[in-house]
Amino acid sequence: MAAGPGATTATAAGAAGDEGEYVKPFTPEKAKDIIMSLQQPAVFCNMVCDWPARHWNAKHLSEVLGGKPVRFRMGMKNTDPAPQFETTCSYVEATLEEFLSWNCEQSAGSGPFRDYDHSQFWAYADYKYFVSLFEDKTDVFQDVMWADFGFAGRTGRESTLWIGSLGAHTPCHLDSYGCNLVLQVQGRKRWHLFPPEDTPRLYPTRIPYEESSVFSRVNVVHPDLRHFPRFREARRHTVTLGPGQVLFVPRHWWHYVESIDPVTVSINSWIELEEDHQARVEEAITRVLVCALKTAEDPNNTKAWLNPTEVEDISHETNCRYLNGAVSALVDHYRTSEEGAARASATNGECATRGTLDGQASGEVGQPPSQRLPVGTAEQSTASLFGPNLIPVTPSAKEPSRARGDMFEIDRKDFVPGDGEHSGESRCTKRQRTMCTDEHAIAGQTASNRLAAPSTFISTDDLLDCLVNPQVTRIVAQLLIQGRTL
Repeated sequence: MAAGPGATTATAAGAAGDEGEYVKPFTPEKAKDIIMSLQQPAVFCNMVCDWPARHWNAKHLSEVLGGKPVRFRMGMKNTDPAPQFETTCSYVEATLEEFLSWNCEQSAGSGPFRDYDHSQFWAYADYKYFVSLFEDKTDVFQDVMWADFGFAGRTGRESTLWIGSLGAHTPCHLDSYGCNLVLQVQGRKRWHLFPPEDTPRLYPTRIPYEESSVFSRVNVVHPDLRHFPRFREARRHTVTLGPGQVLFVPRHWWHYVESIDPVTVSINSWIELEEDHQARVEEAITRVLVCALKTAEDPNNTKAWLNPTEVEDISHETNCRYLNGAVSALVDHYRTSEEGAARASATNGECATRGTLDGQASGEVGQPPSQRLPVGTAEQSTASLFGPNLIPVTPSAKEPSRARGDMFEIDRKDFVPGDGEHSGESRCTKRQRTMCTDEHAIAGQTASNRLAAPSTFISTDDLLDCLVNPQVTRIVAQLLIQGRTL
């Protein structure tokens, strides 16, 4: 099938050769250097041919897990412009064997999926941490070898597993921490990605609340442009990830991920970054505000706004303790980094440049030098690396839209080339440059909220969308830290 407009395609060349003679295209050191400097999503090819986990299809996993039940999130196959958040889905406890039976026979039968018509529902076993899923089979951790990407000692122990049926997806969101490496094992997934600078155009919200996840109020595959007009300006990147390929998602790139084959299996690992120290403070601020206001609004109805994945104590006392711990840890880290930099400069006979919080243009604390490189510099240093083994995810060509009542739906093209190929359009994640924090960006977001909700009634959620906007919490975190470092 031909790729859609604006898509880039590549074949995973050389993957089928004699494994005994196979040489990976990047050494672990070079792969890590790429990940730590690249500022756009990209697909690594021919890096996991010898991983045992490369053959972890759903049938194999059902045999490994035996009769162990797994929690599946059940969602509707529809074109509703409202995102399907976890709080609006139902859940089923079932074995992988029962899932495969329901999915292959396409019949509810008498098992755990009996209430879910396969033609109307999808199932997703998402966010399954290896340490919980394989707690009695820890030898399988070694089947995942992130050391090939330069992260020595990182295995399945630091990974999560995702198993879904056709149509299963995660709502559009950005991850607060780290960057992301995703191995596609079985089937294909289509990734819709948007750069951090598009945050105002994605209408961020923290309801439903999940620590480390900032959700978009836009259903990016069926957008309601009447309520979210600024989404028209968002720069969509898409890529269809196939088996054996590894997607790098940089820091703070928004992403919506959907399964486009009958069964999909993928494995991911979030890589910690220096910026995570400040992100933890921002997340702690968000948690305090969201939990305080939402529990005050309705103390007995947390299910309406708290994601099912959040099982920790959300009391104000606990949240304030978390906030104080995060601030203290960041201040300690910042001071240690400053002292280390000063010592290194003195050793080299150089003048130590003390970067204060006030003077950091990026708004990041303790940001490593590789993250402070100008975008042009980073692009020049990595452009020569792109080729059949490292494919950049590039912006999608503008697609024709058609009106449907008050909703304009983007005409979805099937960007899926032939076997062994993928189309390249990306969305930036976590290693990208930090989001703009000036008053113009914040004012633009406020204006967008007014357009999205023209009613004069202001709800708690409306207030929280402003108070815990990522741009606002970043400023609050910096003010808190400044007060302890002056």
